[in-house]
Amino acid sequence: MAQVELIMPKMGESIMEATILKWVKNVGDTVEADETILEIATDKVDSDVPSPSAGTIVEIKFQENDVVPVGTVIAILATEGEDPIVDDAPPTTKDKTEPVPASAQQPTSQPEPQLAAATLSFKSDRFYSPLVKNIAKKENILVAELDTVPGTGKAGRVTKKDMLAYVANRGKTASQPVATPQVAVSTPTAPQNGHSQQAPQVIHNGNVEIVEMDRMRKLIAEHMVKSKHTSPHVTSFVEVDVTNIVNWRNKVKKGFQERNNEKITFTPIFIEAVVKAIRDFPMINISLDGTKIIVKKDVNIGMAAALPSGNLIVPVIKNADRLNLFGLTKSVNDLATRARANKLKPEDIQGGTFTLTNVGTFGNVMGTPIINQPQVAIMATGAIRKKPAVVETEYGDLIAVRHLMFLSLSYDHRIVDGFLGGSFLRKVGDYLEAFDDGQAI
Repeated sequence: MAQVELIMPKMGESIMEATILKWVKNVGDTVEADETILEIATDKVDSDVPSPSAGTIVEIKFQENDVVPVGTVIAILATEGEDPIVDDAPPTTKDKTEPVPASAQQPTSQPEPQLAAATLSFKSDRFYSPLVKNIAKKENILVAELDTVPGTGKAGRVTKKDMLAYVANRGKTASQPVATPQVAVSTPTAPQNGHSQQAPQVIHNGNVEIVEMDRMRKLIAEHMVKSKHTSPHVTSFVEVDVTNIVNWRNKVKKGFQERNNEKITFTPIFIEAVVKAIRDFPMINISLDGTKIIVKKDVNIGMAAALPSGNLIVPVIKNADRLNLFGLTKSVNDLATRARANKLKPEDIQGGTFTLTNVGTFGNVMGTPIINQPQVAIMATGAIRKKPAVVETEYGDLIAVRHLMFLSLSYDHRIVDGFLGGSFLRKVGDYLEAFDDGQAI
């Protein structure tokens, strides 16, 4: 009987897993091709997953709120014209098939019969998933020791990540299973594969309120920590005179809004300058894969946009180097509007090669942004403020009130040195200062 596998899609260049938010269809339901089967979420975007073909859902392998690696089979469909064998039982943890990490698949020496029997019994009041049990078996971890492993999953459940962290630290501290409880540590251990294995212990004193982070904030936090562990960050700053830009926008914004029923902001002007500077310094528009430099020929600019929840998302303007200022303005407004309405599509947040974030929106004069992996640079624009400045004229230097702002560029010092990073940032500033305030839009 021919069957069709529904695969967890890859939602972005740096996205390796997604969370199942909701199953729209259940086992036994018939679906049409491209009809939504489930809703998923990553740290960047929520999205619907369509059916790859018409048929009947015969198996669901994961539950809601499960975190599933991309490329994993999450459901099975029987195509039209077949007599599907449907399992009416709802999916449970036992029904799930989770990929076993490479470290847990390595061959180990045959355990002694007594140890193997004790490991396989798993008579405990605590629930363990099949994957956790499999890792424990491979690592010869007795139930008494397994019961001491701290769990970070729902209701304190031990997850795959908990087991891998425990096994890594266990191998460093002892060669034999230890049946004593773990002691809380006040300092973090060395990171493993970009993750801190043990967070500092927090003591709650006084009048406090404990608020659980939402799903997106948890994923953003992990993404930021990974970026800091991956790239040695360096930040350069320049101050730019944007008086011509401010005066030009004040002159054209009313007419632009009347003609197009939308506003013109500073963001497309900043993006236009970034695109021009990337043409001059293409080695900013790259990624690093081990020791290989991946030079991106497309210039896809990500722009950080605030969501109603307070979290940030980074929609991407594809081929920004092919758009004029009007085209950039329309793209910026469209993506920002759909981001605020939570209507971005997966392709809207994929493929970015350089990111721009506007910390001036919050009244900040400058910032040190964290690189959006696997890119190698991110630029922040600060608040525009009126300040006295020296202006060169044909009659000599004068003190005048000018509109000034700071630009800051954080870059990956593994591959972008100070000369390249500083020169690129200065070039962006030069393009902004040379803005033609006589142009129409």
